[in-house]
Amino acid sequence: MQTSINRLVYSKAELLTLENNVKAGVRHLIPPELRRKYRGCRAGRKHKAKMKARITNRTLFKPPIPSVVMGNVNALMNKMDELTALIGSQRSYTEASLLIFTETWLTSYVPDATVDLPGFSVVRADRDPDASGKSKGGGLILYANQRWCHPNHLTVKTALCSRDLELLAVSIRPYYVPREFSHVIALCVYVPPRADAEAARESIYNITTALQSQHPDAFFLISGDFNHVTLDTTLASFHQYVSCHTRKNRTIDLLYANINDAYSVSPLPPLGKSDHNLVHLKPTYTPLVKRQIVTIRQIRRWSPEAEDALRDCFATTDWSVLVDSYGEDLEGAVGCLTDYLNFCVDQVVPVKTVRCFANNKPWITSEVKKVLNKKKRAFGSKNGEVLRDVQKEVKICLKGAHEAYSKKLEKQLSNNSMQEVWNGMKTITGCRSKGSVGCPDLQKAEELNTFFNRFSSLMTTGSTPHPSSAPLDHHHPAPPAHGSLSLSRTLTTPTSTPSLPTITAVQVTTELLHLHPRKAAGPDQVCPRLLKTCAAELGGPLQQVYNLSLRLGRVPSLWKTSCIVPVPKKGRPQELNDYRPVALTSHLMKILERLVLQFLQPQVQLVKDPLQFAYQEKVGVEDAVLYLLHRALAYLDVGGFMVRMLFFDFSSAFNTIHPSLLQEKLNIMAVDPYLVNWIMDYLTNRPQFVRVGGGRSSTLTCSIGAPQGTVLSPFLFTLYTSDFRYNSDTCHMQKFSDDTAIVACIRGGEEGEYRDLVKDFVGWCQRNNLQLNTTKTKEVVLDFRRAPSSLQPIGINGSAVEMVSTYRYLGLQLDNKLSLSANMDSVYKKGQSRLYFLRRLASFRVCSKLLYMFYQSIVSSVLFYAVVCWGGSAKRKDIQRLNRLVRKACSVVGLSLDSVEKVLEQRTLSKIRAILSNESHPLNSVFSHQRSTMSSRLLSLRCSTERLKNSFVPRAIRLYNAAISGRSRRGVLEMS
Repeated sequence: MQTSINRLVYSKAELLTLENNVKAGVRHLIPPELRRKYRGCRAGRKHKAKMKARITNRTLFKPPIPSVVMGNVNALMNKMDELTALIGSQRSYTEASLLIFTETWLTSYVPDATVDLPGFSVVRADRDPDASGKSKGGGLILYANQRWCHPNHLTVKTALCSRDLELLAVSIRPYYVPREFSHVIALCVYVPPRADAEAARESIYNITTALQSQHPDAFFLISGDFNHVTLDTTLASFHQYVSCHTRKNRTIDLLYANINDAYSVSPLPPLGKSDHNLVHLKPTYTPLVKRQIVTIRQIRRWSPEAEDALRDCFATTDWSVLVDSYGEDLEGAVGCLTDYLNFCVDQVVPVKTVRCFANNKPWITSEVKKVLNKKKRAFGSKNGEVLRDVQKEVKICLKGAHEAYSKKLEKQLSNNSMQEVWNGMKTITGCRSKGSVGCPDLQKAEELNTFFNRFSSLMTTGSTPHPSSAPLDHHHPAPPAHGSLSLSRTLTTPTSTPSLPTITAVQVTTELLHLHPRKAAGPDQVCPRLLKTCAAELGGPLQQVYNLSLRLGRVPSLWKTSCIVPVPKKGRPQELNDYRPVALTSHLMKILERLVLQFLQPQVQLVKDPLQFAYQEKVGVEDAVLYLLHRALAYLDVGGFMVRMLFFDFSSAFNTIHPSLLQEKLNIMAVDPYLVNWIMDYLTNRPQFVRVGGGRSSTLTCSIGAPQGTVLSPFLFTLYTSDFRYNSDTCHMQKFSDDTAIVACIRGGEEGEYRDLVKDFVGWCQRNNLQLNTTKTKEVVLDFRRAPSSLQPIGINGSAVEMVSTYRYLGLQLDNKLSLSANMDSVYKKGQSRLYFLRRLASFRVCSKLLYMFYQSIVSSVLFYAVVCWGGSAKRKDIQRLNRLVRKACSVVGLSLDSVEKVLEQRTLSKIRAILSNESHPLNSVFSHQRSTMSSRLLSLRCSTERLKNSFVPRAIRLYNAAISGRSRRGVLEMS
């Protein structure tokens, strides 16, 4: 059977006519059989609306952190109709994840059905008349949006009702939460107006820290009516977000969260006739996986087999062919050695490309990922039995991975690898310290490279300073005041023929073993792990190259090349000066610098500035701060005096060392000519480039100076500035590397000596090519007189120095009242942050001994930093706050820990014994002047004020005498 098929046939003229009509937009001339048929238009619109609603629900009801509407409602029952209407009409209430209200005025006789809201689960805590002492008022309630969290996933952790506090803590597991959080814990708080503020803060702190110890990964929010109580100092690691007025012109309804940049705030009208405005907190938090993009890295897979192969390779290498064949060609020998080391590593150690996600947990291994993918396939097959079996496998695999990572942490702790443990903790918690942000393009890198090289260009184009114009010693002879040390020194001259410094293979091997294997490689791409692994095999050939460099007085250009990494000084850098240049140099060069430092330091020990606290044996930051505070307090103890402290800041201090000036100063100090020649070559013609992404900027040659990141730079700067020193009865200058301070005692407006010293130092800096940063140079004035006089600011280079109330000096916050309250707040906040890491480590079930080791290395180092400086002057409430942190650490570690008072006593005794045994210590003369001629005791220091009485020196004398008396009594008892 044949069927006829009707075909449309058009002529050429008809097709051209249709084409012209289509171009002209005339649709009615197109034949109906060629027109496009639109089918299901209404159904398509419905589908689009449905998809749009689905996407809206996906984004609105799965926020990274809960959206909150909070406030004081003053009786909830008579406002339920208005609240129900708001839920159905206003978007801020409909989309809210949590509704948190205080002062509900509900009682146990009111059923939950009376206060139910459509689409919300309710958790309430009514006021207990017996516990609170009041029969009316109070009450807390929390509504959770059911599209955000299932009703069965709400768990009440704590409910407290007392005279001073009403608190409700609820654990919430929503449908979606970022990987960096395990769940949400919401604390609803009401503090009555007449409550004891200290008791309320203590209760909130205890409950919050206990929950943090149980759930270190949870997102915490504390919301409610706080009235006259704040948690800014109690929970310093929490951030408060309510910035608008909530009751008239006061802000008493607050919300705290344990993360930064979490919410944006907008006020809402009050419910009914309540006198409190409501507050809507909309999430602004960006999950970690969205904040940090996926990075692709190439890593080397080091293994014991690869390390053994490298050792065998270097042990069988004929180094005479590689090194000795170049003779005195230092550049060729270093280039050949570097290429050979990198070639061996490329051949033996394989390279692997990995993708790094910001929210990856370190214990999630490839085996865990395979099992999770297997579970996903089982779910797609819709086989319930297979899915249950795979779920058991997932649980076992996760437990094993968790235990394996715990053993890894225990091994690192037992090996005292605190740096690796600390990096692991930051990886677990997503905490990343400020690092290089990288340059967005090559043009920005070129600008930064030119900017970092500005000091070199200025010194090459400007006039060369005259070394002879620099003063050698600015010491005004005067009798020592308050234990000040006389600084008259005589410079020695060489009495024997200088000998060439010789480096041994043992010294090189020892320094190689001290390298950190995870440090970044320099421009020569020689990784420190290779050097540390093959230290015994590489000690001999490196010794030959190092001795050749010292004998020739030259440094290879490859070792002087610096890869400049721009590190931002603040959160959002805008200008070129907002970046700090940190140089990555060759690790082979750093080893040579450390060896040169061992030769150089003993030769200049006698001619260094006695008030230069850097690079002195058993002298550090605490000693510099103690000396400054003692001199200031001794001045103020006399009465009628005021103290002016000027803290200088240099612009790129290490980059401005002028070689010709330093050379003459080293010659006066009788340094070996071989070392002097080597140092001069070390400081000149240093190539540098700025790293940008996978490439780099063009290489510029810095004619002079040693950049930040090198080993010798700080020590050379101390020698460069050692010829300017000053110490008299009423004024002195002290230094710690490039941190320089002048402390002067002023009475009756006589500031001549102080201003002359500042003027002389500014002039000396100009003659020695040092540039002072006037904007960062600050002055702190200590004036406790009843009628303080007005002061004229100090001028430097035509600019007035700013007088500030607080200044951070060597990590310690000093203020113009010497109360150190700002420092105590900073210490408390840091201690709370470090406690989080301790709790996080305890969640891996690490043994108490290793937890104690982590506490001593990570937490205690922050809590008790410079405790001998601020311990005696701290207020009792501040000491109690720190002891509270210690007690919380005790509960986590499971062992007894020393309190602040005990640590202060131990470290004070240790410090005074170190000072008494070191005759060159600036404070040694203070204690020696108080030594009794009849016994080994120290005489008490006369103090007119409590400030000096509670300071280090009088307190140390009392503890030292008590320790001697206790030891004497024990000796008598033993003899009897």
